[in-house]
Amino acid sequence: MNLILWRHAEAEEGAEAEDLARPLTAKGHRQAHRMAEWLQARLPDRYKVIASRARRSRETARALGERFRVDEAIDPGAQPEAVLAAIGWPEAAGTVVVVGHQPTLGQVASLLLAGEAMDWSVRKGALWWISRRERGGSREVVLRAVVAPDLL
Repeated sequence: MNLILWRHAEAEEGAEAEDLARPLTAKGHRQAHRMAEWLQARLPDRYKVIASRARRSRETARALGERFRVDEAIDPGAQPEAVLAAIGWPEAAGTVVVVGHQPTLGQVASLLLAGEAMDWSVRKGALWWISRRERGGSREVVLRAVVAPDLL
């Protein structure tokens, strides 16, 4: 399984009560499109995209195309275990792109790579590409890429 953790791009500031309604800024749209172009050149033909209900997350996911599923298990404040359950890690096959939020995405990455949920930083618009594979009769988790939009 390939898991791509993609933090939503830069969004407008807003009150906590309006958090799910915050749109991307113009810079955020550029970040999302640059990262989507990078991803499209590397993604397999078939993949799934799951986004939180937050508008900024859906707008970021839309940069990859109109095909994505919205799941509240990815919403701001989600627990890393809930995100992994929503995507079927580690048993699901294929590639899944999760468009979500901090600190959850950093916690998912640390849980998979270090065995403990810690507050690792994932910059706005950046992604972490993590794979699970069979090797020599055992399963291993591999960090394939970490990419920030300002590097593209």
